[in-house]
Amino acid sequence: MFDRRFFLAAAAWTGLLAAAPAMAAESGFVSDRITIVAEGEGPDVVLIPGMTSSPSAWRPSTADMPGYRYHYVQVKGFAGTPAEGNAEGVVAAPVAAEIARYIAAEGLEKPALVGHSMGGTMALMIAARHPDSVSRVMVVDQLPFMGAVFGPPGTTSESIRPTADALRAQMAANTPEERAGRIEAMTTAMVRNEAQRAIVRAEGLASDPETTANAFHELIVTDLRPELPAITIPVTVLYVTPAGVPLTDAQIDAVYSSAYAPLEGAKLVRIPDSAHFIMSDNPERFQAEMKAFLPD
Repeated sequence: MFDRRFFLAAAAWTGLLAAAPAMAAESGFVSDRITIVAEGEGPDVVLIPGMTSSPSAWRPSTADMPGYRYHYVQVKGFAGTPAEGNAEGVVAAPVAAEIARYIAAEGLEKPALVGHSMGGTMALMIAARHPDSVSRVMVVDQLPFMGAVFGPPGTTSESIRPTADALRAQMAANTPEERAGRIEAMTTAMVRNEAQRAIVRAEGLASDPETTANAFHELIVTDLRPELPAITIPVTVLYVTPAGVPLTDAQIDAVYSSAYAPLEGAKLVRIPDSAHFIMSDNPERFQAEMKAFLPD
């Protein structure tokens, strides 16, 4: 069993705050749930950040990997953006549908999807529910059913719902001071790179609290394992052994192998010397895995 403190930290899964280059421009695609900026030339790669993150989570890596047309997704309500359509209710499923709509509307030719954390959940949703729209998927440190770690063996979406309800209510009841303290603790646990922690913290604090709480609730009760067999494209899953969790590397490997067992042929790669933000904590290894994953 995992230490639940690690997974409570998921409420502040954040990215790295940085301004997008001036050359980047939004497409004509309009959505009340996402904005997307496309940049560069080459095969299309759609990059989906995690909960409370901005697209800047990817830029330290993509800046060193030219030759692709990167599509940077910003989920509204996170990292200081207005929540709009994400102000109430579930977030991940409708955002995944909007990304699929973007791919179709822009005429992208089966792009690669890369999703961090909650973005990994969305990438799996798109691959399973829109199988002809993408060519490959990389999931960065995310399980297909996060709720399983909150309950005993055999936990289901419905059996874990009361726990998810209680956690959402607790987050909603936080005072600003309590929320800031929670984000501070979670950021420390999830980012080893000290230079990035203030940036990660800022994006968490700038995110809409209700959107964040609803998204966290949705992640706990969403079980994608039954949908994994529908994914027939190549999938790479990067993951870490989180600090503070009393499990060995081998035990973490077993957890991921079991969770992704329904996905035939999935490539599972544990990344050493990293916390949740693999992109910043071990950038050399992350870029090597990205280069192996992306098309030539």
